[in-house]
Amino acid sequence: MGFTPEELQAARGRHVPDVTAPGLRVLFCGINPSLMTAACGHHFARPGNRFWPVLHAAGFTPRLLAPAEQGELPSFGVGITNVVARATARADELSAEEFREGGRLLAEKVARLRPHWLAVAGVTAYRTAFGDRHAAIGPQERTLGTTRIWALPNPSGLNARWTVAAMAEEYGRLRAAAFGEEAAPTG
Repeated sequence: MGFTPEELQAARGRHVPDVTAPGLRVLFCGINPSLMTAACGHHFARPGNRFWPVLHAAGFTPRLLAPAEQGELPSFGVGITNVVARATARADELSAEEFREGGRLLAEKVARLRPHWLAVAGVTAYRTAFGDRHAAIGPQERTLGTTRIWALPNPSGLNARWTVAAMAEEYGRLRAAAFGEEAAPTG
């Protein structure tokens, strides 16, 4: 999936459609689309992003899906959205105001879709969007209506602090909570 620098720049600011359905067990929420994601129209499409391998290793999908197969997610009880819809080269291009507005819009989306869990992949994005400076990875006390919230590590390849195995373990904890299992398979 190669794009020219011009094609990637043309993707700046584009929005990527959500992958959702009513009543999902988990609505995953990225920070915002990368330029690669916006150019191809598939979530977490940037090479080096570990979302798809972690999702599979945590047991959310029966096989490793490619970003182009994102439409299969609702059949597994999960979907994808973003805190901020605007595509950028880096998340640090987003303002705190964009995160807060994104949190407000996300709360409206969650009220409409009513997933069991909202899983924000990026604890710093969660903190900023929802004004919770002390949030840590894991389940949060805050809810959005009846929807529980789980802050997850960001699967970006730039987040070297978290290995695929460690992320799969944390995502697996969410899977166990969301699907009512004692333990989630990790691959």
